[in-house]
Amino acid sequence: MSDRGFLFLFSVLMIFGGLATAVWLVISGQAGTLDGLFMVLTALLVAAVFLLYVIFMIRREMEVAAKPAPASVKAGAGAAAKAPTPVAQS
Repeated sequence: MSDRGFLFLFSVLMIFGGLATAVWLVISGQAGTLDGLFMVLTALLVAAVFLLYVIFMIRREMEVAAKPAPASVKAGAGAAAKAPTPVAQS
């Protein structure tokens, strides 16, 4: 598996883990305390950070896929390029 695939799967796991933790804290009633509130905010922040990373990763791959493939250059085409113009010296 490529490193990008591993990072994508890990990020999805962290998103679901953060959301599941926040839901569990609310369901169990621990979110009603001050410590629980900060744990919920931390879990949602972790989920949000990894979500932003996944969005960035997907957009970057979409941009790469949208670019047209560069045209292949034939072996002698580089030599037939226009010669540089001379610069006047004073």
